[in-house]
Amino acid sequence: MWLDRLAHPSSGASTPSNSTRAYSPAPRPQQQQQHLSAGNQPNHPAFSPRSSSLSLSLSTPNASSSSLPNTQGNANSNTNTNGPLRRQNSSRLDQPGHVDPLEVLYNIIGTRPKTKDPPTISVIGATTGKPDTLVENIDFGELSLEEFIQQPKDIEPKEARKQSDVQTLEQYQTERDRFQDLHGAIAGCDDVLKSVESYLFRFQTDLGVVSAEIESLQSRSTQLNSQLENRRNLERLLGPAVEEVSISPRAVRLISEGPINLEWVKALNEFETRSANIEANATSNIKAVEDVKPLLSDLKNKAIERIRDYLVAQIKAIRSPNINAQIIQQQSLIRYKDLYGFLSRNHPALAGEISQAYINTMRWYYLSNFTRYNQALEKLKLHSNDRNELLGGDLNMQKAPFPGGRSPGVTYDPFALGRRMDILKSNNHMALSSYLAEEDKSVHGIEVPFRNFNLALVDNISAEFSFVTEMFATKSFHQSSRKVIEMFEPVFALGQSLTKSLIEPSADCLGILLCVRLNQHFAFELQRRKVPVADSYINGINMQLWPRFQKIMDMHTESFKRLAAATNTPSSSRGAVSALALTGPGGDTQSTAPHFLAQRFGQFLQGILALSSEAGDDEPVSNSLARLRGEFDALLIKLAKAGNGASGDGKRRERFLCNNYSLVLTIISDTQGKLATEQKEHFNELLKNSGGRR
Repeated sequence: MWLDRLAHPSSGASTPSNSTRAYSPAPRPQQQQQHLSAGNQPNHPAFSPRSSSLSLSLSTPNASSSSLPNTQGNANSNTNTNGPLRRQNSSRLDQPGHVDPLEVLYNIIGTRPKTKDPPTISVIGATTGKPDTLVENIDFGELSLEEFIQQPKDIEPKEARKQSDVQTLEQYQTERDRFQDLHGAIAGCDDVLKSVESYLFRFQTDLGVVSAEIESLQSRSTQLNSQLENRRNLERLLGPAVEEVSISPRAVRLISEGPINLEWVKALNEFETRSANIEANATSNIKAVEDVKPLLSDLKNKAIERIRDYLVAQIKAIRSPNINAQIIQQQSLIRYKDLYGFLSRNHPALAGEISQAYINTMRWYYLSNFTRYNQALEKLKLHSNDRNELLGGDLNMQKAPFPGGRSPGVTYDPFALGRRMDILKSNNHMALSSYLAEEDKSVHGIEVPFRNFNLALVDNISAEFSFVTEMFATKSFHQSSRKVIEMFEPVFALGQSLTKSLIEPSADCLGILLCVRLNQHFAFELQRRKVPVADSYINGINMQLWPRFQKIMDMHTESFKRLAAATNTPSSSRGAVSALALTGPGGDTQSTAPHFLAQRFGQFLQGILALSSEAGDDEPVSNSLARLRGEFDALLIKLAKAGNGASGDGKRRERFLCNNYSLVLTIISDTQGKLATEQKEHFNELLKNSGGRR
């Protein structure tokens, strides 16, 4: 029976090679092999690992279920007929560690026969439950389970076994390569993990060292914080006292060795402040103060020495040719004015010597420059104006050359103001340069050189006074003013000499009055700039101009007197010629047209009034003009009588006077001011008295 063969195979039996049973290449589960080995069936071909069709056979229910009854019947018959054999098998199954093959089959097929009295086979030590691992995927083909078991084991064709071997070999090679790659990957991972392990080990070691160092630093930091706090507390207590008796090394080094600049000045101010504090604490018995005193004295002497050398060098630089002193004043002296202040406080004698050296240098500087400028102004061409150019003079007479030969006589009207008044209204406040003065070929009045010289003088005086008051601030206001006056004394003398040279040989009354008004403008400008140092110079110029103006006005008045006297002596040849020349144009003594003297007088009067529109009552213009006007009125009356005779037509004489008075009023009609109003009222009265209407 197949059950007996399954349960009791011969130990020496081998699987025949010509078995017709299909051989499955599917691998055999390990647990099933263990069960079979426990029943002494290690080489049964049904449990070969190469069986690949077992799963397909088990999946067909007809193949497995159709063979179960026969199998059970055969098993029962075998049991009944072979009692001794069953007993022999039962005696083997009773051995520990063996499993009933029938139970195995039942477990494989998953069903049991439906019998009332199923055979009970007790196996000692066997488990009745389903084994953990079952043999699956057995290919039964068209055979029943009984036929499948009874079929020869060597009937598998060689072709199938060869093909199965080839497949198994290919599968093995495939699996072998895959497992080799997997083995190599695992080995590489193992190496990487070993390196990571060593790195982590070293990192752990280094981390321990760092942790120890951090702990050391923490303790050190705590110690330093404690020391710092103690030092801060000490500095808070001793800092102010130490600051009062100490000077920074940087300041000391800078004062003794550094260049003189703004940083040097700051260090000097710091040194002076600390020195004052130390001197204030000199009465206290402090050891540090006594130790610092000699060092402060040496440093102070060094600072005084360096300041002296610096100021002397700058003063010497002013004496260089073609140097602009204002550049040195602004960039090298005013910028470091604290140096002189320190010197005056710590060494007054030396400061006085340096200030006197500066005064002497600037005295020479201004004198030399204004001398050259005066020489350039002397090259300007001026209108020649001699004594013959008077209101009652003869313009046909040959004019004398201008003293000094500055320019030949140029035809112009000396009694008309014209555009000469524009010099008072000019917006150009810059003096004419020396180069332009030397190159100028035009002819000017005496007011042009006078204005340029004094304008340059006012600008330089203002700049120098501002510099002195700021540089020598330790001096009083009067001391600074005296210093500036001392510097400009030679220049003041030069200006007075220039004014004298301009007005002495000239009879230009309008030009002199223009100089007077310019001088007044300069005085107002100096007052506006608050520069009082030139007051004496301004007053001196006025003392030159006003007397000369009055003298020339008197000369004009005398010229009218001479003409009036000439009209009274017609018998003399010269008097007759003068009378005929002055009577009328073309020698017409019967003409009632305005006389040319009235035209000349009207223009001259208009210029005087225009320049005196803002004149005060204290000026000598009013008195001089009143005398001149009186002589003019007397001359007109005599001319009227001389032209018409004693028994002549009185109406013609009145008409002659009216025409002359009307001409004068017409010329001065646009003038303004108190003096102009008085003159208009006077001539209106004369015109009314002469029978005319205005």
